[in-house]
Amino acid sequence: MTQIADAETLKKLWDMISSIKVAMLTSQDGGHLRSRPMVAAQKDFQGELFFFTRASAHKVDEVAGQAQVGVSYADADHQNYVSLSGTAAVVRDPALVHAHWSEAMRTWFPKGKDDPEIAILRVKVDQAEYWDAPSSTMVYLYGYAKALTTGHAPHPGDNQKVLIA
Repeated sequence: MTQIADAETLKKLWDMISSIKVAMLTSQDGGHLRSRPMVAAQKDFQGELFFFTRASAHKVDEVAGQAQVGVSYADADHQNYVSLSGTAAVVRDPALVHAHWSEAMRTWFPKGKDDPEIAILRVKVDQAEYWDAPSSTMVYLYGYAKALTTGHAPHPGDNQKVLIA
């Protein structure tokens, strides 16, 4: 069942994805899906993700041709997974760059936040799905014992599809 995201759900999504850090952004390139690692550059989540990119990067051309993208986060150690889908757009707005800039970005943009090559890839998220499963060894062992003795799988944790308004 899909629910409409409320403030609590948006916070849960942000708590999950901000702890993972690196996402895989998937776009279409000549009829093929192509993914690359990206890091969201923001302090909270209100239905949009912001990624710094070079204006001349190939992904800029990809989203100009086909704006639908997927963004996925995975933390196998804690059994947290998030999949987001939405529409990407390249934004050349100095105010947005300044709002989301962190000094760590200088690694990729040595000229700083006024680098003329900086662009923001904004993803307006339409839908999200997350899996938040217990990850401790004891919970896993309990689940294994339950499956072995009852023939039924344990409750795998929280899974929810969410529409982002």
